[in-house]
Amino acid sequence: MAEAYFPVGPGLGTEENFLSLDDILMSQEKLPGRAESALPRLAVLLGQGAGSAESIPEGSKLEMPLWLAKGLHDSKRRIISVELPKIYKEAWRTVFSADANVVDLHKMGPYYYGFGSQLLNFENPENPEIAQSILQASI
Repeated sequence: MAEAYFPVGPGLGTEENFLSLDDILMSQEKLPGRAESALPRLAVLLGQGAGSAESIPEGSKLEMPLWLAKGLHDSKRRIISVELPKIYKEAWRTVFSADANVVDLHKMGPYYYGFGSQLLNFENPENPEIAQSILQASI
């Protein structure tokens, strides 16, 4: 009997596999950020407005899905800036380096490794430390 669905593995590194259910769900994880310029007609998409014509003003704090952040992030045009989620910041990396076995990564973020590798797409001075922390936590 043939199966209706063959599982597809997640993408590796900074690339996503859009045929993988895990990658589709991971791309819905939220990223904190800030609008560096006005974002017309995006208020409804981000749940910040009632009408479809409303825009997000420059300097507004945002929480957007990874797929949208990757689409809007452009270092030359400065549309949005992305901040690190708390589980990837230095305080949590210190906890992981002390003893990663006591931290429930699934509770902190079910896609910790994949989401962390996607964060490397955004230029951040902490990217080498994030990559090292993800590597050490996986061992």
